[in-house]
Amino acid sequence: MPTYSVLTCPVCGHKSELEMLANACLFFHECEACHTLLRPLPGDCCVFCSYGSIPCPPVQNDPSRNRRSVNPSS
Repeated sequence: MPTYSVLTCPVCGHKSELEMLANACLFFHECEACHTLLRPLPGDCCVFCSYGSIPCPPVQNDPSRNRRSVNPSS
């Protein structure tokens, strides 16, 4: 299971590679470039699931929790 995800800031497009913890969600992340505070989108558990290249480990283990796989049009 991947343990790193690339977060992409929706405001400026800056990309940051971050390590994901297997047993914790990351609810907030400040963009290093524009300092926007990223928060999960409605229906997502964390910023990795909203803005990451790979969803968080709990969602990887249970794809039915992934908003993107349940509703691919979002």
